[in-house]
Amino acid sequence: MPRPDSQILTVAQMRAAEQALIERGTSVDQLMQIAGRGAAEWVWRVAGRRRVTVLCGPGNNGGDGYVIAEALRERGGTVCVVAACEPRTAAARTARALYHGEVLAPNEAPVGEVLVDCLFGSGLARPLDDGDAALLRRLADSHAMRIAIDVPSGIDSDSGAALNPDLPDWQLTVALGAWKPAHFLMPGCAAMGGVRLVPIGVDAVAGAAQLVTRPALAAPAADSHKYRRGLLGVVGGAMPGAALLAARAAQGAGAGYVRLLTDLSVPGAPADLVVDGATLADALADPRYNALLVGPGLGRDGVARERLTLALAEPFPVVLDADALVLLAPRLLAERSAPLIATPHEGELQALERAFDCTGGGTRPDRVRTLAQRSGMVVVAKGPDTVIAAPDGRLAMAPRASSWLSTAGTGDVLAGAIASRLATGADPFVAACQGVWLHGAAARRCASGFSAGQLAAAVQSAYAACL
Repeated sequence: MPRPDSQILTVAQMRAAEQALIERGTSVDQLMQIAGRGAAEWVWRVAGRRRVTVLCGPGNNGGDGYVIAEALRERGGTVCVVAACEPRTAAARTARALYHGEVLAPNEAPVGEVLVDCLFGSGLARPLDDGDAALLRRLADSHAMRIAIDVPSGIDSDSGAALNPDLPDWQLTVALGAWKPAHFLMPGCAAMGGVRLVPIGVDAVAGAAQLVTRPALAAPAADSHKYRRGLLGVVGGAMPGAALLAARAAQGAGAGYVRLLTDLSVPGAPADLVVDGATLADALADPRYNALLVGPGLGRDGVARERLTLALAEPFPVVLDADALVLLAPRLLAERSAPLIATPHEGELQALERAFDCTGGGTRPDRVRTLAQRSGMVVVAKGPDTVIAAPDGRLAMAPRASSWLSTAGTGDVLAGAIASRLATGADPFVAACQGVWLHGAAARRCASGFSAGQLAAAVQSAYAACL
């Protein structure tokens, strides 16, 4: 079960968590004060002494806005509220009564520099009506700095979908109580700027998704050796450069011994990487492997299919990436009991959904979780919004990573990092989360415009930071 500060809650889960607090004696009014005043701290830090406009809607998100405005007013800030309409919930009406500052009608034009969006919160599942959408855009256009509270108005909290066209971008989004899926799912997350969390005391929720956070890794034991730390075999193919990238990343992510299994020449292979030129069947006869990686540069011809079949016939945990996912058929997994991790991008994810008859659709997390359960694989659906699911229902989402990862070869680096963590003996779901974190951290350590080779080299320093 994820920690309360790293869990990601759907609308239904958040409502249940808040209800649990209420049943233990915390009133809705008290929760609104905790959330609103916590959010006001972030607004104060960003706004400083600049004039703030708070746009308040009819529900409890609007009530949060009145609490934010009053907290800013009490601290000496210049603030006004634009009320899209009158409050309609009891808690919002109470918060409105406790606010002692200026309230403007929606047709008035406030003079402000920082806009705080409290029009609608995480419960909105329909498009904004024309009047609310126009009001939001007008105020966003007239304020240089924009802050959204909980989830920006017009973004679906559970899917990250934009419910209206031409929604504003925000420099900061302040989540209330728990992270929501939209904070990490495209396209919504791309418009949110930085994200910060205000805790309100909710407990850990069974079945909740978790945020991928920095792993706490340990240095090798005093009596460790290369095999005890994990032997990883990277199965090469027609394009050995991709497998080489994956192997270089794997060397920096914790495995004690990485072998590149290919009978082709590998120009540029570093001196400290073992290139095993035996036939794949002979290479895999070594029982000491802790994991295999198959797919980067594998190819899609008959030889590639044979190499994939050989790897899947062995009792080792396997990471499948790239071409291996294109060649994968459910029948190849029928006799397997060892763990599998698949790392598809969106196109490969759709192909796997067809192969495993996953036709239910739903949000991106729903799709990935269904595929994991149907296939028996841990699935890492990589991209600008990476989602990880295990067959047992565990679900994780990665924080937004560098957009510079959109270059050839970075997926090979990710596969290598995950396979390395798997070879160390980590639980497959945990290994996937650790590899995703190391990949994102390595990107943050690189200069803008980095290459996949530079990214692979940076994995080691990201790994070292976790020790």
